[in-house]
Amino acid sequence: MASTRAELEDLYRRYLNACNDHDIDRMSTFYSGAIRVNDSPMPPGAVAEQFAPIFAAFPDWRWEVRGLAIDGDLISLRFEVGGTHLGTFAGVPGTNRRVSIPEFTIYRVEDQLFADVWDLSDMTSLLAQISH
Repeated sequence: MASTRAELEDLYRRYLNACNDHDIDRMSTFYSGAIRVNDSPMPPGAVAEQFAPIFAAFPDWRWEVRGLAIDGDLISLRFEVGGTHLGTFAGVPGTNRRVSIPEFTIYRVEDQLFADVWDLSDMTSLLAQISH
């Protein structure tokens, strides 16, 4: 059954709240059991767990939506994401620097769950911001 635009917006708003609350358990409830991330199958728990190192190193990490589009079962978003580098990330000890990077993500929704996620984050820029 296809979701309405309002249902997809609500689904994403609830997911974004879980992300910005750094609630990995709640984040996992939004993923299909057969989720694929950048075309690779992943267990739902593993998808959410990949955020743990970011949350540990950047305790105030947040996603700020800069643009949202919905087309059928696809939710496309443009973000600014970032936080304050207080813990070790990618081998770099906390610098107390505020970092910010662009991110673009597309979600395909199936039965009110994310079945596919395609994500592009400028991690090269993030590493440059904490390394220099």
